[in-house]
Amino acid sequence: MTPLSDSLIRRVIQTGPITVADYMAECLNHPEHGYYATRDPLGRAGDFITAPEISQMFGELIGLALAQAWMDQGRPTPIALVELGPGRGTLMADVLRATGPVPGFAAAAQVHFVETSPALRAEQAKRVPDAIWHDTVNTLPQMPTFLIANEFFDALPIRQFTRDAAGWREHVVGVEDDGLQLGLSSPAPIALLDDRLVDTQPGDIVEHCPALAGIVQSIGATIARHGGAALIIDYGDWQSLGDTLQAVRAHETVDPLATPGDADLTAHVDFAAVARAASPAVYSRLSTQGVFLERLGITQRAQMLAKSLSGAALDQHIAAHRRLTHPGEMGETFKVMGLTPPGAPPLPGLTA
Repeated sequence: MTPLSDSLIRRVIQTGPITVADYMAECLNHPEHGYYATRDPLGRAGDFITAPEISQMFGELIGLALAQAWMDQGRPTPIALVELGPGRGTLMADVLRATGPVPGFAAAAQVHFVETSPALRAEQAKRVPDAIWHDTVNTLPQMPTFLIANEFFDALPIRQFTRDAAGWREHVVGVEDDGLQLGLSSPAPIALLDDRLVDTQPGDIVEHCPALAGIVQSIGATIARHGGAALIIDYGDWQSLGDTLQAVRAHETVDPLATPGDADLTAHVDFAAVARAASPAVYSRLSTQGVFLERLGITQRAQMLAKSLSGAALDQHIAAHRRLTHPGEMGETFKVMGLTPPGAPPLPGLTA
């Protein structure tokens, strides 16, 4: 039990079961007991580790891909260089270092972070002190925008539904035996899932992220109107199917209901929903992270860096390359989608 457990149990007893989305929102964003409000969760001492923390190569290659897209679009100035959910700021620091030699890019770029966690904002300020912070994408400037969303959408709350012969039953969090317990609502038609009736069967689980469409629509509209590009990198697949809700604590998978507020909660990203919401921007074909990074030249970069390494440092470097790119590691699970203005070349590493 955690302090947030007691609060959630009282809420359910007073008002009835809550959706999985409401449960996730409380666990992650509660102002006093929420996961992101109270800690820096990243790194080996935290609960999980992201690609930028594994190797500098990740941020370097992403930065150079965005710089190439900027050149392909005529080197506009000024531009908003945006990251959604920037963790400790490691990725953006690597982007800025790698793009520093690109003539005109650094002078044109204004860094903007979308981040609500006070603890993480403090970490980001250490690495990118000149950044401008936002609580939502709605306050980002209207100008050419080059945006990175790495492991951002997976942390947005999701609703879960199981298909029933009579419609859909929503997964809800209730109370049983003085503890939180998952259950199902009564079956009913759900209009937002009408398109999934053709590719699912009774018993199948489908997830829906309520906030995703609005965020992607805002990004797509800005890019289509002003120019720029977006790279969305996350674990997931073309379409949601199955229960992907997971909780991670101290780098181990745990019960999502066991310690509310003390574990990270995520779910796989439905990239088909991203593609639908992107218009009038153009979305790329979905690529695996491994293929994307190989197209950008990660192996050549890894070989170059390896020349100055030996012993344990070299072993760690080789392991980092493998973890980022190999099918059995992040290379297959993580996917990449790009957004560009109509008529613009696709982002490096991706195809139209």
